[in-house]
Amino acid sequence: MTIYSPTLEAQRIFQYLCKNGDQLGLPASIQEAKEVVKFSSDYDRVYFPIPFKEVETAAALKALEGMVAHELADLRFGKRERTVSVNLERVTSFLFQAYLATVDGLGKLDPGVKSKLKDTDFLRAQSDPYRRLSANLYETKTMGEYYHIHGSLEASQTLNMIGLESFRPDLDEHDKIVSVIEPAVRKFTVEELEIMNANNSQAGVPAYKYEDFLQTPHGISNKDHPAWTVTSLETKSAPAPFGTPSTSSAPLRILEGIKVLELCRIIAGPTIGRILAEYGADILKVTGPGLSDVPFFQVDGNMGKHAAEINLKSPEGRQTFEQLLEEADVILDGYRPGALDKLGYGAQAIAKIAERRGKGFVYVNENCFGYTGEWANRPGWQQIADCVSGVAWAQGKFMNLNEPVVPPFPISDYGTGCIGATAALSGLYNRATKGGSWHGKVSLLHYDLLLFKAGQYPEEVQKQIRANCNETFLALRHNHSVDHISGTTLSMMQKSFPELFEDKYCQEWFSKAYGADIRIVKPVVEISGVEIGFQRASRPNGSDVASWDFSGDDDYVKI
Repeated sequence: MTIYSPTLEAQRIFQYLCKNGDQLGLPASIQEAKEVVKFSSDYDRVYFPIPFKEVETAAALKALEGMVAHELADLRFGKRERTVSVNLERVTSFLFQAYLATVDGLGKLDPGVKSKLKDTDFLRAQSDPYRRLSANLYETKTMGEYYHIHGSLEASQTLNMIGLESFRPDLDEHDKIVSVIEPAVRKFTVEELEIMNANNSQAGVPAYKYEDFLQTPHGISNKDHPAWTVTSLETKSAPAPFGTPSTSSAPLRILEGIKVLELCRIIAGPTIGRILAEYGADILKVTGPGLSDVPFFQVDGNMGKHAAEINLKSPEGRQTFEQLLEEADVILDGYRPGALDKLGYGAQAIAKIAERRGKGFVYVNENCFGYTGEWANRPGWQQIADCVSGVAWAQGKFMNLNEPVVPPFPISDYGTGCIGATAALSGLYNRATKGGSWHGKVSLLHYDLLLFKAGQYPEEVQKQIRANCNETFLALRHNHSVDHISGTTLSMMQKSFPELFEDKYCQEWFSKAYGADIRIVKPVVEISGVEIGFQRASRPNGSDVASWDFSGDDDYVKI
């Protein structure tokens, strides 16, 4: 490649973010300690066939995450000389970890893996190929304009909205399904689809070019907004310092004793909890009975956690949940904006509980569109953010196409999860040093906008990345599904970069809940003198009792 160093670029983006630490709610002390961060790469090359500096940006974010954790280690264990290390190959693995994870040797794209998983796709939005493509990018009535419809985890509402049946068991091949759904979408203009989408409360958006998004009211409201924020939620509760380690001989785990209630699904939200588990927190993921979730994403997303079911609409469920709240330190909210507020457990309600109990919370909201502007309460997912922000159009242009293409892998999800973990760590630092409760706000859209601020690869670098792409990848088009795009990219990367798939970037566990060996990506950040890693293997949703008693786990890591 031309002389371009992802490692040096990660360092530049890290320095840029540090300069904006006040806006991002980072502890002021990291400005003095940031020199302890060390970036490394085994090969210093670009891996993903995309125009954005995803790995470099995520490496910078991981360095910030590590820096806040470093400051928490100083608070808890006393100041020491500690180094924060971030390896770019491990960052790369982190950004497509769902496609590296396996259960009993089977990965996400292996048909046989379904027999190894708990079926939480209750409405067949994932397992039915026709319904799966209710979440896809299609051309509209106006040639050259595209709309990403999104059936979320239900599908029927979106399909019915465009005049199609909820189920078509006769359609099970990608091209045949697209040949039915895309003509239905082409009956409508973007404007008509927007009205229908709003009337049916569906998660769909136009595919904008970046410069066009910036001219929308929502773009104008958000273009200069910080990539994330951590602000005060209440100020009456006293500082909550960290306790001492459980024993003098135990490994130093920064978040030991911190209790996290995770109310999230799919990828970005659960990634926040997964990262906090790496630092030693007890994570209790709570889902509702019969609540749909993507089964395979739980394999890597539920690492280090317990997972319980609670019906928050029943008196018994609310009583159980409120007992858990009394001991919780962190709340992760990844549901549709306002969903938990309607149940009485939004940020403001949690702040009142903090004032009553005299100990603050850290509340982290993760959503799609951010928290200001006309679309702030609109539901969405990664593909929605990628299409509305201009990322998809940039991907298509990178592939020499005059159409948008959804990028491979859930990279924006994992990047947003990293931001959410940093917000949570910052909130815990503030709670310990200043008292009160703290509110972190992160979104998929603002992660994408950060990518644009970081800048795309120089054109010469993009040309060389394209030259390494095979014909199958370059033949992808706007209406190929995210699974098709990701699978094609995965196959190409396995041939081009076999070193990226070496065992050293992953770890094998035996999971009692799955009754099988699972393979997951290792934590990225390393901090000298403290232990970062999981204490238990993943399990499917609803595997555990809704309790803070985490004793009795007998999963084990395979050395």
